[in-house]
Amino acid sequence: MRTSIKYSLALTVIAVVVGVFYLKVYIPKSTFTTLKPTLGDLQVSVKGIGNVSALNIYSITAQTGGKILEILADDGKWVKKDDLLVVMDGVDLPQQLEVAKANFRKSQFEEMALQSELNNQKAQKALLQITYNRYAKLKEQGFASASEYDKANTELKSIDAGMHATASRIDSAKAAVVVASKNIDALEVKIDRLKVYAPVDGYVISKEAEVAQNVLPSTAILKIVDPTTLWVQTKIDERISAQIELNQKATITLRSEPDKVYEGVVKRIGAMSDNVTLEREIYIAFEHIPKPFYINEQAEVNINVKTYTNIIKVPLKVIVEKNAKVGMWIIKDGHAHFLDIEKIAQNGSEIAISNGDENTQIIIPDTAKKPLSENMKINL
Repeated sequence: MRTSIKYSLALTVIAVVVGVFYLKVYIPKSTFTTLKPTLGDLQVSVKGIGNVSALNIYSITAQTGGKILEILADDGKWVKKDDLLVVMDGVDLPQQLEVAKANFRKSQFEEMALQSELNNQKAQKALLQITYNRYAKLKEQGFASASEYDKANTELKSIDAGMHATASRIDSAKAAVVVASKNIDALEVKIDRLKVYAPVDGYVISKEAEVAQNVLPSTAILKIVDPTTLWVQTKIDERISAQIELNQKATITLRSEPDKVYEGVVKRIGAMSDNVTLEREIYIAFEHIPKPFYINEQAEVNINVKTYTNIIKVPLKVIVEKNAKVGMWIIKDGHAHFLDIEKIAQNGSEIAISNGDENTQIIIPDTAKKPLSENMKINL
């Protein structure tokens, strides 16, 4: 009696264990989630990682070397075209300009004085000419001596010589006026070069020097970006770069703003490939400039190279490989069946196929469940 009880209890325990295993382990392990293909558009894109740059980055330098008196811009500041950015020390240039202006006025006064002197000499000559003509006539009539005639002639010739000398001095004074004017112009140009203005409406990305620092004409003081030329410079593998064309739409995601997407467009395609990395440089311009922006910031770009419309597509997560073939597991009469797919195109999340329809039940593979096999019973 006791033996039969023991066997009965053992069988009961085994039945319970088997039941629990079947219900709690076997059934869940063979129960899969499914989905169906969708009909719609598939946008194929090429992805790249690059850095923010710009076509036009201006190095602001002084036109003349020397000490910096003022820097009127700083990192992260926006400037307008022709805004004053830098003032250099002109040393004694302002004083030289004042001297040059004084010399100019002096030369003008000298010219005026000499002109007055010449006018006076002309008046004197007119009187001397009358006297000479009278003595010449009197001499012919015998009423004037030769000495009186000679004196009048000498005085007339003397005034002519004086007028000639005065005219030469006037020409010299005029030349001095021109020289003084040119000297003023040259000094004003030099003084104007002491001031540096913004070449464009731009954004200051770096300040390279400080006030009171002595710099050479080639030393950068500020760097300014023309924001209208801002773009992301990325490199794309040669094997897929042929799909990229100018003016294709793209999206840009900055590392500092991972949840924000900027619209972009392919602005330039590099004419040379890197012979080491076998990549080609692609430049994607921003359609709307981020404010602020940071040169060299890392960015991710997705270039839309083609859009397929009204096609059957499935998520990439259902695509698997079996016996060197790419396909997906579907349900047929309650059992698993491997279906080879005929791929049209794919992007980062979906794949377009030419076989299958919207009613196909696709099994979502799950590593936590039983491995899928042909004709395996599937629970839903």
